[in-house]
Amino acid sequence: MPKATLLALLLVPLPPAAGAVRVVPREQILEAMKASQGFDPTATTNGARFQAEVLLRLARQARARDAEGPPLFFGHAEWFEAFLERTGLTAEKAPTFVRLAYDHGQDTELEYRPGRVVEAGEGPPPELALSVRLFWPDRPGAPKQYSYEDVLSSPHLKVTNERVITYRLLDFGDMIVYDEIDGLRGRPTTGVLAFLFRLIGEGHLKESRMAISPDGLQVSRARAEKGFLGVTQTVTVHPDGRIEKDVPEGRPDLQALEARLKTPLRLRYRRLDPPAAR
Repeated sequence: MPKATLLALLLVPLPPAAGAVRVVPREQILEAMKASQGFDPTATTNGARFQAEVLLRLARQARARDAEGPPLFFGHAEWFEAFLERTGLTAEKAPTFVRLAYDHGQDTELEYRPGRVVEAGEGPPPELALSVRLFWPDRPGAPKQYSYEDVLSSPHLKVTNERVITYRLLDFGDMIVYDEIDGLRGRPTTGVLAFLFRLIGEGHLKESRMAISPDGLQVSRARAEKGFLGVTQTVTVHPDGRIEKDVPEGRPDLQALEARLKTPLRLRYRRLDPPAAR
C-alpha cells in the first residue's frame, strides 16, 4: 500500500466505540428530517416533535434492516449539518437550542431493538419503543450543563440540559410519549409562577406526551417535579410554534386528544445499558 494512502487511512477518525454502534450518516439523517413536514422545525416549541419524528423514522428503518442490529449513533456535527440543510439556515442563524447542542458536542445514542426497552406493562404496548441518551464527553474542563431561555413558550422558560440526558421514546400510533426523562430541567421566568420557581429552583421534566390533530395542531401534556411538588400542564402548539395554554374552546377533537394524553400509562422499563459510544 502506498505510504500516502496508509497515512490517509490513519488520519481518518474512527467512530466512538467502533463496532458497538452503527453511525448514522448525515445524508440519512437529512432524508429523515425532510420527511417531517407541515410545521416549523426551527421553533423551540416544535423541537420535541421534530426530534421524535426523526428518531422514530430512523429507528424504524434500522429495525426493518436488522431488528437485532447495534444501537444507532448520531454525531452532533452530522445532525447539525443536516438540520441546516433541511431548514436552509446558516450556522449563525440556527435556533439557540440546536446551536448549543452542536457547540457542546452533544451526541445521541439510540436503542431500538425489541425487548431492550420495555420489560413489561399493562394495556396496549407501544408500536415502537426507544431508549435515548444524549451526551457530550466528560473531559477535563467540560461543562456539566448549559442553559437557554425559551421565549416562545408561555410563560417563558429557562431550560437546562445536563451533560447526560436519558429518556424513553414511545410511539403508540396516536400518541408519542417521552418518559423517564432524566437530565432536563426548567423553570418559568415570566408569569405568576416565576417568583415561586426562583425560590425553589428548577423543576425536573419527567414526562411529556403529544398528539397531532389532522390540521396539524400539536396537543402536548408535560409533567415536571421539584421535590414533593409536581406540575402538569396541557398546551396547544400551532405549526408555526405559537403556543397557548390548554386547548382552544370549540375544538372537541382537541379535547379528545387531551383525554388520550391523560390515559394512565403503566410500563416497566429495562435498565439502560452502559453507553456504547464514549
